[in-house]
Formats: sequence, C-alpha cells, structure tokens
Amino acid sequence: MEHFDHIFQRACARHGGEAALRQRIATPLCTPAELAAISDDRWLSSFTMSLFQSGFVWQVIRNKWPEFERAFFGFAPEKMLLLDEQHLERLNNDAGIVRHARKIAAVPVNARMVLELGREHGGFGAFVAQWPQDDIIGLWQQIKGQGQLLGGNIAAYGLRRLGVDTFVFTGDVSAYLRHHQVISAGLGSKKGMAEAQAAFNEWRRQSGLSFSQISKTVACSIG
Repeated sequence: MEHFDHIFQRACARHGGEAALRQRIATPLCTPAELAAISDDRWLSSFTMSLFQSGFVWQVIRNKWPEFERAFFGFAPEKMLLLDEQHLERLNNDAGIVRHARKIAAVPVNARMVLELGREHGGFGAFVAQWPQDDIIGLWQQIKGQGQLLGGNIAAYGLRRLGVDTFVFTGDVSAYLRHHQVISAGLGSKKGMAEAQAAFNEWRRQSGLSFSQISKTVACSIG
C-alpha cells in the first residue's frame, strides 16, 4: 500500500503546494463532548438533508432547507413518529420541499433509528461520541441497518456535516482504492469496506491527520 507521504506530496503538487492543500482539506470536527451535546433533531435533519441531496442538485436542497425544517416540524424525532398516511400525503403535495415519496416516508423510520440508538446513551450524539474511531464503517452500517435509505455515502455525509471524523467514498476516493489495489472487493461488500477501513487507519497512524483530511487528500491526489 502506498505510504501516505507519497499521496500527500502528489496532492500538494496538483493543488498549489502544501499550504493550499491544507486549506483545501480543512474540515471542522467536534470533540466527543460536543458531539454528545448535539440534539437528536439535528442528527435527523442532517441525515435527511443527505438523503434528499443524493441523486439531486445539492444546492437546490440547501436553498430549500428552511422549508424542509418547517414541513417536518424541525425534525423532532418524537413528532416524526406521529406522522400518519394523511400527513405524509400532505408532505408529498408540499411545493416548498422536494416531493419524493420514498424519501419522505423514510423520515419517520430514521427518526425511530435516532431514538433507539440513542436511548441507552442519553441521546444519539452520545451514541456517536462513544463509537470506536477506528471502526467508522461499523457506525455507517449500524445507521444503515436500523434506518431507511441511508446506504452509500448518505450516512457518512450526514455524520461529517455535524463534525464527526469520517472518510467518504467519493468517486475519486473509490477510484484510488481500486486503482492502487487497496481493496480486493467492492466497496459495497464487507470485505472491501474492511480493507478500506484498515487502509485509512494506517494512513491516520502515518500522518496524524483526521479521516476527513485523509479522504480529501486521497481525492486530491488523483486526476
């Protein structure tokens, strides 16, 4: 496996030097205490934003987000569990949001996931804060398994938006992992994801950078 120093230097060469690269890969991260203090509604909001952005123009969703917050009552999970078929139908006819029946129907399911995973820890943020950092993929899988339509990069983007340190399998990162034979199986498989996790763990040990910074550097190193 390529040493991270080589990846970093190649990314620097392609993006205007070390100072420019470090500015490009900078990602705000929260401490465990800060993550634990984030309320459940913000986690559900973030996952829902990532879900609606998937396969859509991201900026359109961002521009409409105040209307999403209105339509979904600020994403309070307890309120989402009360949504009945009549209210879901109203949401599917709400011109203020992007009307996508499957994604709208997933919100109450994901609200239950947020509440259930956070129950033993005093909140979903505390659940995330105690998760082992060297198994971020395990966290993705837990969220995907108990939620709905949160596969692919949706959970990862939802976590990163709120300050969780995670890599993301963007097109460039995925291409690097395949081209350099870091993975021997698809990233949708348990084997491929385990190999990717091991690689990022090693690169973090080599560099002292966060997963988010490493992920962005890998993406910047190819082109």
